[in-house]
Amino acid sequence: MEDNRKELKHHKQEQYCTTRPAYRQGRKLTAVKVYTVNNESQHIYIYGVPQIKLRKELKQLCVKYGQVLTVAPVLDVKTELFTECFHIQYQRIQSARIAKRLLDTKSFYGGILHACYAPECESVEETRTKLAQRRRDVLNRLKLK
Repeated sequence: MEDNRKELKHHKQEQYCTTRPAYRQGRKLTAVKVYTVNNESQHIYIYGVPQIKLRKELKQLCVKYGQVLTVAPVLDVKTELFTECFHIQYQRIQSARIAKRLLDTKSFYGGILHACYAPECESVEETRTKLAQRRRDVLNRLKLK
């Protein structure tokens, strides 16, 4: 039986950086990963959700970080055995940033969650709006100085 499910490179969880000098190390280990404006998205995928019909509980968890527009299972991605992946769409990109940071490596019903941005789910209009908003934010910061 052939497995046609996709596995995108930017959805893989990176290894933690263990060679960082002590003065640069925070309270918890993190991976070194850089995001551009185009990589960030109001769409996030959450991997590692146990397959025991936790859609409602996951939505309650995600609503803490901002207004959620959609919560949908993702069927065409590779997942670990007995886990599933969900697509969460936030109204604001800032809410998605906070949710991604706080949900990544969080324990949830016995599973460890992995949250990552899903810019491939954005429409052209959403990308255009995101870039225009970023341009306005940068100009506002420059005017303050």
